[in-house]
Amino acid sequence: MKATGIVRRIDDLGRIVIPKEIRRTLRIRESDPLEIYTDREGQVILKKYSPIGEMTTFAKQYTESLAQVSGHTALISDRDQFIATAGGGKTYLGKEVSKQLEEKMNNRETGICSQGDRNFLRICDDMEVEYQHMAFTPIICEGDVIGSVILLENDYKGKMGEVEYKLIMSAAGFLGRQMEQ
Repeated sequence: MKATGIVRRIDDLGRIVIPKEIRRTLRIRESDPLEIYTDREGQVILKKYSPIGEMTTFAKQYTESLAQVSGHTALISDRDQFIATAGGGKTYLGKEVSKQLEEKMNNRETGICSQGDRNFLRICDDMEVEYQHMAFTPIICEGDVIGSVILLENDYKGKMGEVEYKLIMSAAGFLGRQMEQ
């Protein structure tokens, strides 16, 4: 565990403030759920909770099916990182989503774009763009954005359209409803 040198006191209601620098680094936002663990040495461990992260196995199977049916690279992310990839996008697994993609999710935007378009975005800040076309939409569960569904295409001629739009919308809707159960 990395020491920060920051000490905080628990208030009379049992609350503790997580410093802004740590929240920014770990991308913890107001109202984000945190899991609380303890270990045998008496340490209290806080971990960001990802509701869709509990469905990793299911999400992996879903991306494999989506990639097979669409012929595109399929990705599913939670709000912070890619939790499932199929069809050539394995390098994205576990990588953080880009600030641009995070903003699109928070704004509940759905889009189809090609490289060179004004609304084209990088899905991962620390990797080169390896795709020509993309389709993306947020996954919404009980009114909250919990992740995104993305299709990528490397072929310059393989532009995306209404079929891909319907695929990502139906995938996001299905995953959102699965999380509500």
